[in-house]
Amino acid sequence: MPRVILMGPPGSGKGTQGEVLAQAWSVPRLAPGDMFRDHIRRGTPLGLAVKSYSEAGQLVPDAVVIQVMAERLAAADAQAGWILDGFPRTVPQAEALDALLAQQHQPCDAIIHLDVPEEVLMARLLRRAQEQQRADDTPAVIHNRLQEYYRKTQPLLDFYGARVIRIDGTQPIPQVTAHIQQALCPSNAHNSC
Repeated sequence: MPRVILMGPPGSGKGTQGEVLAQAWSVPRLAPGDMFRDHIRRGTPLGLAVKSYSEAGQLVPDAVVIQVMAERLAAADAQAGWILDGFPRTVPQAEALDALLAQQHQPCDAIIHLDVPEEVLMARLLRRAQEQQRADDTPAVIHNRLQEYYRKTQPLLDFYGARVIRIDGTQPIPQVTAHIQQALCPSNAHNSC
């Protein structure tokens, strides 16, 4: 089964593709944000710490994110494969992940980046904000969020370099899924690798 890092800006369809591919390949989709929300909901010590960072407007420190991911990647259901969604987000996280994967003998098969032009992202995110009645998601806020993503992600794309497989994320969901599967498993595009 594949071990894939899935990257893409907000509105690129990364979360949707992560869920679709995880189900197709019968592997877990590992997203730190989901894990943190679960810990907060359960009131665990980690959840309380994450909540305090969030309430203070701070990012969760890399060391905490890496510890959570290390524990999750060591779980039994992640041994056959996984999809990382939202991790790594920085070069130090990517360096730590490379070391962790080497230590756990779990090589990454591919880094997929969903490419979507900013104007398409803006339209998708504004539509999502209207559907979810998120009044605070103004065009200016969405634009700032995208700029922040580009600023943080470009060094990560440079770090991974030629290992990044770019997929056109403007296509309908099934076509994006098919292109990802084709990129990973050219001879077996619609099934698991």
